[in-house]
Amino acid sequence: MAFSPCPNDTFIFDAMVHHKIQTEPFCYEVSYLDVQQLNIAAKNNQFDITKLSYFAASQLLDQYQILTSGSALGFGCGPLLISLKNYTTDDLKKIKIAIPGKNTTANFLLQYVFPEAVDTVEMLFSDIEDAVIEGKVDAGLIIHENRFTYFNKGLQKIADLGEIWEQKTGFPIPLGCIAVKRNIPDEEKRAINHHIKESIRFAFQYPEDSKSYVKCHSQELDDDVIEAHINLYVNQYSEDLGPVGKNTIYHMFEKTGLPTKKLREDWIFVS
Repeated sequence: MAFSPCPNDTFIFDAMVHHKIQTEPFCYEVSYLDVQQLNIAAKNNQFDITKLSYFAASQLLDQYQILTSGSALGFGCGPLLISLKNYTTDDLKKIKIAIPGKNTTANFLLQYVFPEAVDTVEMLFSDIEDAVIEGKVDAGLIIHENRFTYFNKGLQKIADLGEIWEQKTGFPIPLGCIAVKRNIPDEEKRAINHHIKESIRFAFQYPEDSKSYVKCHSQELDDDVIEAHINLYVNQYSEDLGPVGKNTIYHMFEKTGLPTKKLREDWIFVS
C-alpha cells in the first residue's frame, strides 16, 4: 500500500501498519509518496491499496474502487492560493501559479473556482512556498501543513478555494481517498476497509501512541502544527464517508465532467 508522509495519513495508518490492531493474515508493506506521485503511480496500477486525490480517483474508476474509510474530507480544510505580493483574484489570468499536481483535487478546485487561471506549473507541494518567496512563480496553491505556516514567511492569502467550494455547493471538500484495485477479492477489500476503520478508532482513542511515527515523517516538526493538521483532516468522514460523504463525492465527480453513466453502482466499495 502507499500513502503520503503527511500527519493525517500517518496518524490514520499507524496502528494498522505497526500491528497495534489485529490485521492477520495481512501484513502491509508501505511506500510513502507525495500526493501527485501517488496519483501517477495509481495510473500505472502500481499499488494494491493507495491514497488518491479524489480528482485522480474520478479518472481511475475502471482500475480502482474507493473505500468508505480513510478519506480526507471536511469543512474548512481546502487548499489556499497564496502570494508574496498583493495580488487579487482579478490578477489570476496574468500570473504564474505553482500547483501540487495536475491530477490533484487542489488543481481541480483552482480550475473550478478560477477557470481563467491557466498559467500553472507543477511542483512538489513542499517546494511551493519557497518558489513563491524566491520569485520563481507569482503565486502558489498550498496544501497539507503549509496551510498553517505560510503567514510566518510573509506570504498572504489570495483565496481559500475550499471556502468558495463550500459556499457554492454546500458540501464539504473531498480532498483524498483510499482506493483498492478492482481485481482484489471482495472479502479482502472488506478486511482492508475494516482494518483502516479500526486503525482510525485506535488513533483517536490513543492519540499519543502515534506521535513518534507521525513526527518522523512530517515535514513540519512543530507539535502544535502537527496536531492542528490532524484535527483538520481526520474526522468522522475519515472513519466512514456516510451518506453526506458519498453525495459529496458524487457531486464532485459530476463537476469534473465525468458522465453519470460512468458512476457505476460499484464506484465505491461498500463493505
